[in-house]
Amino acid sequence: MIILAVDSSSKVATAALMKDDKLLGEITLNDKKEHSIILMSIIQELLNNNNLSIDDIDGYVISKGPGSFTGLRIGMATIKGLSLGSNKPYISVSSLDALAFSVSNFNGIICPIMDALRNSVYTSLYKGEYTCCNNNNASNLPIKLERLLDYSALDIDELIEIIKSKNEKVIFIGDGVDKYKDYLIDNCPNSYFPPNHLNLIRASSLGEIGSALLKNGEYDDPNSAPVYLKKSQAEREYEQRMRL
Repeated sequence: MIILAVDSSSKVATAALMKDDKLLGEITLNDKKEHSIILMSIIQELLNNNNLSIDDIDGYVISKGPGSFTGLRIGMATIKGLSLGSNKPYISVSSLDALAFSVSNFNGIICPIMDALRNSVYTSLYKGEYTCCNNNNASNLPIKLERLLDYSALDIDELIEIIKSKNEKVIFIGDGVDKYKDYLIDNCPNSYFPPNHLNLIRASSLGEIGSALLKNGEYDDPNSAPVYLKKSQAEREYEQRMRL
């Protein structure tokens, strides 16, 4: 089974090709170019490097968020188009799950944090070395994670208080680390941080999770939408005007 996985939930664009459990190739660009410009070129380069065409793809995996509103819409539209055009299934996977998966062997609490602006982060909490998965009813997937907190948009201080209540060591991962690392070190005991390159969401992590789900017969319908967790600035401004 050949899987194409794509993430565009942040400033980084990344895509990976997997065959069964083997990573065939992965491209990650962190140069702040617009996803609408580079996403299809990354996909085509991956296919060319592996002497494959889009017709060889058996299923697709896409990040469903949280993250950049525009980036998520572009990624979802791209994969939906490829899925519908080829009549092959696709599945969406949380950006937070993918980040946590990269450090799933950590013996403690895993806390992905993605910058959500306004002193807040997109986050969840996980425990490593357990069997878990993207959906509650698929407990036989080979993913060693247990989610302890629903996907959330939290003030950074609120998150710290939740973590302190767990009284365990914690590893923070994601693009929010660059912004909040010093603050977390000062305010959250027993904090750990992975190498910087792991703070970028990897399409290969999405692919491993999504591939297991697709093999289990799970897939999204064409009406599925990204998970934003918070309202866009335009929505907030509109609601504010309506209250005046």
